[in-house]
Amino acid sequence: MADADNRVILNVGGIRHETYKATLKKIPATRLSRLTEALANYDPMLNEYFFDRHPGVFAQILNYYRTGKLHYPTDVCGPLFEEELEFWGLDSNQVEPCCWMTYTTHRETQETLTILDRLDLDTDKLAPEDLYKKFGLEDKYENNELNLWQKVKPKLWALFDEPYSSVAAKIVAVVSVFFIVISILSFCLKTFPGLRVPIITNVTVVVDSNDTMSYALYKTRSEPHSAFFYIECVCNSWFTFEIVTRFSVTPDKFEFLKSPVNIIDFIATLSFYMDLVLNQVLSEAEASYEVLEFFSIIRIMRLFKLTRHIAGLKILIHTFKASAKELLLLVFFLIVFIVVFAALIYYAERIHYNPENSFDSIPIGLWWAIVTMTTVGYGDMAPKTYAGMFVGALCALTGVLTIALPVPVIVSNFSMFYSHTQARSKLPKKRRRVLPVEAVRPKVAGTGPGSGLLKGAGGAGGNARRFNAMKSGPGLLDSKLNRLGATTLQSMMTPFSKLLHFEFHLSRPRCGNEWQFSHDFCPRFSKLLT
Repeated sequence: MADADNRVILNVGGIRHETYKATLKKIPATRLSRLTEALANYDPMLNEYFFDRHPGVFAQILNYYRTGKLHYPTDVCGPLFEEELEFWGLDSNQVEPCCWMTYTTHRETQETLTILDRLDLDTDKLAPEDLYKKFGLEDKYENNELNLWQKVKPKLWALFDEPYSSVAAKIVAVVSVFFIVISILSFCLKTFPGLRVPIITNVTVVVDSNDTMSYALYKTRSEPHSAFFYIECVCNSWFTFEIVTRFSVTPDKFEFLKSPVNIIDFIATLSFYMDLVLNQVLSEAEASYEVLEFFSIIRIMRLFKLTRHIAGLKILIHTFKASAKELLLLVFFLIVFIVVFAALIYYAERIHYNPENSFDSIPIGLWWAIVTMTTVGYGDMAPKTYAGMFVGALCALTGVLTIALPVPVIVSNFSMFYSHTQARSKLPKKRRRVLPVEAVRPKVAGTGPGSGLLKGAGGAGGNARRFNAMKSGPGLLDSKLNRLGATTLQSMMTPFSKLLHFEFHLSRPRCGNEWQFSHDFCPRFSKLLT
């Protein structure tokens, strides 16, 4: 058997590759290992298989058959590489370790984009079709079958939940942020002593032994000024109206109740009404009043409602979520070193005589270790012996190194989220539609004379490739015709006899290194082609 019979030609995206058939059999159960001449993409005239796929990726795939090592081309996007591997029947997990990190970068990017899609950071106005699609009313909207509530409900939802949907929605968002800021300021300022009203109690006392009675005024406690109460009433009236309206018009009430921001808003609003009720029911004892004030601290959590209006806060929160593993690792190492240095400082201060020893126990040393490792240094406790000072120096250095290690990871995650957010905001929302590629049609035998040569395998484009193949070598056409057999050759002689009437000229094109045929068409040749 000749060496040429053991070779196979693969035309991938216009680039011809030639290899041995035994090379393609090295990886079984793949597309290239099952090549036969009965396939629709096999060209008997050129003796090649044509695949309209990415030629750059195929070069690495063919190299995988030759060497058994699959490398990732850096000039190709990861999803495209995976799509090509799937077409050729190869496993993407066989990529070499040297290319694995570069190859898997796109997976992290896709995960990041998925998270950003869930964050809903888009600042563009929704089209009416997209707005009604969120409520499952796109069919009724197209058929103009919406009732009054179905028309108003999506618009109200966009008014309260989509600040960038309209000018009115922006005004509502500004009003909501204004009441949040006023409520937080009111909660903080009412603790200022100059803005609190003292509660005076008139007490009757005995002045002397003659049972002379007198009156004394005592300050039992203080309460915020009454103006803060009216401010709280106005703010919570808006919060109540807002949360009830948003719950009424939300497209998915279960998702609305699961949202942490909505839970905080509901609890904070509920705490205000609980204060009103409990102040009327409970006594005016000081203990009960202090307990009520303590539970009202939940209102400060309304600051997280700003995440609905500020995209940067959403990115920051999800940065910490994405860095949860690194943060947990940081906490773990901090706990380990805190316990170690607390025990060391306790025994180090006891080695030498130290009458001013502040480390009476290891639990007290835990407080010192936390303050030292976090570089706070209150100064309330300090080692006095040389051994204690050495342990303190090690504790401070260890704390700096331990805390600094996960910081680059957190910064990198935030930069990644932020850069992708900026990139998505600049991308066009509507892209040009690309029609799907038609499947390769099976070969059909020609009916007219010469159709097997000029039309049977590819039409005009196939003829051009065949003419280009004829000039490749002096004996290439003869060897290809010999493979077709005597019967096929006899049937092909008629169109070849007609071709003898035409003059072909060989010329080199202006660009490229391939030779092409240019011919002077005569009426008989044009009639033959048609």
